[in-house]
Amino acid sequence: MNNALRTAEARIREQIAAHCEANHVPGFVAGVHHAGEQVVVAHGTANVATGAPMREDTGFLFGSVTKVLTTTLVLQQVDRGLLDLDAPVVKYLPDFALTAPGAADRILVRHLISHTNGIDADLYFPDAKGRDALKTYVHGLASTCGTLFEPGEQLSYSNGGMIVAGRLLEVVTGLSFHDLLAREIYAPVGMKDSSTSAEQAILRGTAVGHFPDPETMAARPTNMFMLPDTWGPAGGTPIGTVADLLAFGRTHLAGGVSPSGTRVLSAESTALMQQVSYDMATPNVPPMGLGWVRYPFGDATVLAMSGASPGGVSLLCVLPEHDLVFAAFGNTPGAIMLQDQILRWLLSEHLGVPIPRLVTEPDQDVDLTPYVGTYRSNQLRVEVSIVDGQLEERLTYEPADESQERIFTEFAGGMTSGPPQRYVPVRPGLFAPAGYPLETFDGYLRLLLVSYHDLRDGRARFRNGGGRLTRRA
Repeated sequence: MNNALRTAEARIREQIAAHCEANHVPGFVAGVHHAGEQVVVAHGTANVATGAPMREDTGFLFGSVTKVLTTTLVLQQVDRGLLDLDAPVVKYLPDFALTAPGAADRILVRHLISHTNGIDADLYFPDAKGRDALKTYVHGLASTCGTLFEPGEQLSYSNGGMIVAGRLLEVVTGLSFHDLLAREIYAPVGMKDSSTSAEQAILRGTAVGHFPDPETMAARPTNMFMLPDTWGPAGGTPIGTVADLLAFGRTHLAGGVSPSGTRVLSAESTALMQQVSYDMATPNVPPMGLGWVRYPFGDATVLAMSGASPGGVSLLCVLPEHDLVFAAFGNTPGAIMLQDQILRWLLSEHLGVPIPRLVTEPDQDVDLTPYVGTYRSNQLRVEVSIVDGQLEERLTYEPADESQERIFTEFAGGMTSGPPQRYVPVRPGLFAPAGYPLETFDGYLRLLLVSYHDLRDGRARFRNGGGRLTRRA
C-alpha cells in the first residue's frame, strides 16, 4: 500500500472513532479505492441489542444507493435493445396510470431514472411481499398518486420513478427485480456478499439501524429492519458490504467493466449515466445524471448517491477524474455527518482538491413574501410563514391510511414531525437553516438548504427541500 493511502486509512480511522464516540453512533464502516489500492475500516457495534461488532465485511442495507444499481439495469436493457429511453413507459407497461387521466402516458423511460417524471409518490408505502410486490405498487398508483409537474419540467427526487422502473424491468425481462439484480449486477460485478432479502442476510453478519433515544440520546435498535418489498428498486431491500459497493463503484469508474474484467454495461451507457440530464441551477440540488447525482466540489465532480434505511445511512461516491471510489455505512441517521466529513477530507487533504465556500453571507434584503404559503406533496404538508424576519417552516405528515402510517413511523424511528425550522435568506429563492455554520453546506449537507422555484404572479410555485419538491396548494 502506498504511503498516501496508508495515511488516509489512519486518518479515517481516527475520524470515525472520535465522531462515533461524541455523537452516539454505534457502528460505522468505510472503504476507499484509489489508484488500484483499497482500504476498509470498521468501528464499533453492528447491533447494540446483541453486541455484535461492526466488521469490515458486515452487511448493511444499501438504501437509495440501490437507485444507481436499478439505473444500471435499465441501461443494460437499452444496450440490448429491449428498452428505448425516449419511449413512453406505457409502451412497455400498459397498466401504468396515475390519478390524473393521461398523466402517465407522457412519462418517458428516461424520466423515471432522471428524477424528472413528476410522480407524486415519495411517501407511498404499500405493504406487499413476494413476486408481485412491484406489480401491486404500480397498480396502486392509479388510485392513490398524482403528479407534481409535467414530465421533464422540473427535478424532484423520485422513489416512485425508480420503483416503476423496477416493474418495467420485470416486464421486459421476465425476471423478478431481485433475480435480475442478482444475475445482472451482483454476479458480474463480483458483489459476492450482496443479497436481496433479510432471510439471506441473516446467514452472515448484518448491521441493523438505530435511532437516538429522545431522552438519553443513546442509540436503540430499530423496530423494522427493512422497508416492504414494494420499495426494492428504490432502495428498500438490497443488502451488501462496503467491498461490494466499492466493486460496483469501480465498475462505473472503469467505463462499465467490473474489477474481474466482465463487461457489465457499455462504455456509452456508463458515460450517459454520468452526464447532466437536468440542472435546476440551484446549489442545494446538484445536477442530475441518470441514477447518479453530480455534486460539484470546485473543479471536481463527485458522482454520488446516499441511502437511508430504517436507522441507517449509506453513501457511495465515484470520482472519475481522480480514480477514487468512497463507500460508507453508519447505523444511525446522524452518521451522514461523518460521511460528509470523511468525503470532504478525502477531497481536500488526500486529493488536494480545493473546496470553495458554497454559501458566503446571508442576504438580509430578500423579500420573503413570495415564499409564504402552504406546499403539498404525497402525504406531506409544509406551512411557510414569516417570523422575526426569517422564514419558518412547519412540516406535517398526513398518512393516507393506517398501514402507511405504521411503515413510515417505523422507518422514521417513531418521529414523524419535528419542531418548526427557521431559515435565513442566502439570496432570492435560496435559504439556509438558521443556526448552522455556513461551512456546513460546502459538502454533501448542501441538501439542508431550501430553495423556491417558478415564481408566478409574485408567488413561488414550488419548494425544494432535500431534493424533493412540494407544490403550492
